[in-house]
Amino acid sequence: MSAARDPRPLTGEPLALDLLNTRWVQEGAVQDLLTDTDGLAVWLGANGLDGRFAADAATLRHLLRARDALRAAVDGSPAEGAARVDAVLAHGRIRATLTADGPGEVPEFRDPSWGPAWLAARDYLRLLATAPDRIRACAHESCVLHFFDTSRNGTRRWCSMAVCGNRAKASRHYARTKDA
Repeated sequence: MSAARDPRPLTGEPLALDLLNTRWVQEGAVQDLLTDTDGLAVWLGANGLDGRFAADAATLRHLLRARDALRAAVDGSPAEGAARVDAVLAHGRIRATLTADGPGEVPEFRDPSWGPAWLAARDYLRLLATAPDRIRACAHESCVLHFFDTSRNGTRRWCSMAVCGNRAKASRHYARTKDA
């Protein structure tokens, strides 16, 4: 897999949701970007983390742990996922700083291989603090993707109107015409 090509159907979501979207369904089969360090390199590059963190086995292992923790928190119960997300967050911290531009924050990690996993878990906390009701799973029954609803009225239902939304509309249309 080339580090330059990201095969996922939905990219550009906030880091936590982008990590969840490293697993998707294509033609009925589950695809997984994070099966090896090449896929990890693609994900790091897509999120601007490739210059800061190595695409190695330890980073991949920690990122998979974070993805499972986030999935438990987002798709399961918050109580179930909280302990798992907290276990990832235990591997880093925010250090307050003063810069020439004013106050700042710098993430610090005892082990840099936890960096991407920790940043994704921390981003999930930011999304929860910003608008927890805008963290959504695609409404299409065979889609496993997630998105942060940035629509004005907060009614987005599909990861992609062109793909999942269109499938749902076509399915409803077929059902109506079949019954008629």
